[in-house]
Amino acid sequence: MCTIEKRGNFFILTLKGDTKKDQEHRFSPTVIASIRAALAEVKSQAADGSALITVSEGRFFSNGFDLRHAQAVGVKAGSAEAALRELGRMVDLFRGVVADLLALPMPTIAAVTGHAAAAGMMFAMSHDYVLMTSSRGVLYMSELDIGMTLPDYFTALIRAKIGSSAARREVVLKAAKIGAEAAVGMGIVDSAYGTPEEVVAAAERKAEELAERGWSGDAYAGLRKSLYPEVCGMVGLKIEPVYPSRL
Repeated sequence: MCTIEKRGNFFILTLKGDTKKDQEHRFSPTVIASIRAALAEVKSQAADGSALITVSEGRFFSNGFDLRHAQAVGVKAGSAEAALRELGRMVDLFRGVVADLLALPMPTIAAVTGHAAAAGMMFAMSHDYVLMTSSRGVLYMSELDIGMTLPDYFTALIRAKIGSSAARREVVLKAAKIGAEAAVGMGIVDSAYGTPEEVVAAAERKAEELAERGWSGDAYAGLRKSLYPEVCGMVGLKIEPVYPSRL
């Protein structure tokens, strides 16, 4: 599922998988629960001047929702409607992952070392910084290709994080498969690197740089939420003022 490692002032959340199928890091209810438990553990250990890096094993950062799981639920129930209900349940459960990342009291960095598709791309974009390898992997919102619309909070996140209407059209209405260099040009990715190892090393440097600032975690989370009020409203986060402990 996933593990947490604390290294100095930053945490590393790693999506893990024993098999090739598992290393697609698809979001089933079990995987979503594992990620949320890991983020809760990070939050419980957070101090001012912390940071989080999210990485994954294998060729995928995440391939989105676990459609095979939803199909299996439908087969067991003997109902196509049951499969669709299970997909809807995963969409609702994943709302909590986005909320957890937006409310986490520290800077967050996604080290994208493989494909990030659909909910996997949204998972990456829920971080403050996105670093990506140019040697393998694409960003890809597949919903148009499979014939479904986006959850409301996905659309709000895309509007909040992708500033160009032309880039949003490419991502959503063309279902383009976007490499790292193109994603940098579109403002989706902050920087691109030649290999997965270089991405992880750059993410660690960024985490150390940010952690050294020693920022208040509560203030950081409050400021982040204030930047994305529409998304926060859709994932159930309140935006409240944060004041210094003393003036």
